[in-house]
Amino acid sequence: MTTTQLILNGRVITRDKIFDNGSVLVGGGKITAVSESRLDAPGAAIIDAKGQYISPGFIDIHVHGGGGHDFMDNSATGYLEIAKMHAQHGTTAMFPTTLSCEKTDLLDTLKVYEEADKLNIAGAQFMGIHLEGPYFAMSQRGAQDPRYIRDPDPKEYHKILSQSKFIKRWSAAPEQKGAIEFGKYMVKNGILPAIAHTDAIYEEVIEAFKAGYSLATHFYSAMSRVTRRNAYRYAGVVESAYLIDDMDVEIIADGIHVPAPLLKLIYKIKGPMRTALITDAMRAAGMPPGESILGGLKNGAKVIVEDGVAKMPDRQSFGGSVATFDQLVRNMVKMADVPLIEAICMASHTPARIMKIDNKNGSLEVGMDADIVFFDDNINVSKTMANATLIFDRHALVL
Repeated sequence: MTTTQLILNGRVITRDKIFDNGSVLVGGGKITAVSESRLDAPGAAIIDAKGQYISPGFIDIHVHGGGGHDFMDNSATGYLEIAKMHAQHGTTAMFPTTLSCEKTDLLDTLKVYEEADKLNIAGAQFMGIHLEGPYFAMSQRGAQDPRYIRDPDPKEYHKILSQSKFIKRWSAAPEQKGAIEFGKYMVKNGILPAIAHTDAIYEEVIEAFKAGYSLATHFYSAMSRVTRRNAYRYAGVVESAYLIDDMDVEIIADGIHVPAPLLKLIYKIKGPMRTALITDAMRAAGMPPGESILGGLKNGAKVIVEDGVAKMPDRQSFGGSVATFDQLVRNMVKMADVPLIEAICMASHTPARIMKIDNKNGSLEVGMDADIVFFDDNINVSKTMANATLIFDRHALVL
């Protein structure tokens, strides 16, 4: 049986342009050729894109769950179901994300990740773990459980890092006591420290950026803006991220956490090369509206899913995102007027570059992993491939 596949009759989205009738050749899990016209590949299995877009797979660098499961449930089966659900919406790679929790639960999550990673052959690939919390500002905790919010403790985070080689990112509030030293230690260990759930002002953000905090977690959500202290105004994290040209931002482009005018503003100022789309999805993503749980089943918080978002029971604040990646891309194009090729950059190459996996993921180029998604003009996903393996086919076609 041949392992070479020729994808043709599609609109191929590359970093520079869209080939209206292009083709992509894959073999051994990699992209072996990309062309503006039909490639000659005798013996290759043919995949007819039938005029659809052929795009690099979407990379979700911040996702908590979906399909009724959360990574904090500490179930390998749950991990796999989340990966399958998001593959249906074009995600080919993801960074499972935690919430502030008991240390024992976190250590269990690290163990379960390793187990699930070995079993994951039918969903979006696991690329490493993103720890979100517990080193946050209590005033900006959002839906994070206040019982677990605390300042960075070197003994604690040294031990946690010693338990897993898969931690790739850790989000924290840089103004908290010990957070600058924490950030430097993360960088020293090849882990990305990101600014999150924070009341930092510009001067603190500058110090944090120099220490390695180069990404603003779910931009606009749970972070400071212009504030006033003793009659004086100070720029917050939002303004700081705009002012620091080399700071990346990630956005929940569901049109709710970040509405259309702000999507347009972020695109205008930061641009597609510094903006990554994220779902930040919790377990209710891909599920019907109604009651759900944010976080693990053991200690999670009750939320209500309605109007396309999870809300806290008093409906005074959001309790999580239920977005899927196809929705994010669609919103950037239709709500924020972003050209499709740049929206795809925000969904693939930019998150890959931020997480330092752009040497193998995030674009349709020779030598890259064959992570490919097929969709129509309305960003309705029909097929998803990871490492040239079909992990979702809406029409269950035999290729």
